[in-house]
Amino acid sequence: MKAQFEVTDTFGGEANYSWARRENLDLPENITDRAIVRRLKSFAGFTGLRCEVFSSGDCISIRPIGRSAPCQIAFFTVEEQQP
Repeated sequence: MKAQFEVTDTFGGEANYSWARRENLDLPENITDRAIVRRLKSFAGFTGLRCEVFSSGDCISIRPIGRSAPCQIAFFTVEEQQP
């Protein structure tokens, strides 16, 4: 499965994109959401931080929460398969 990891800053709680870091990956077809979240947290530098995780089909977003949490958000999206 071809996928993209993306991390960016937030403003007013929404993704701001004044900067962004992206990476395209090939992941196994049978990978679990939990494994994806672990890899995405590592990519974004959120390992060890408490995060809210939102999943909507082929997109997962992760937002750190808490008093000292960075104002950033990370996304996992599945790229469309082209014939």
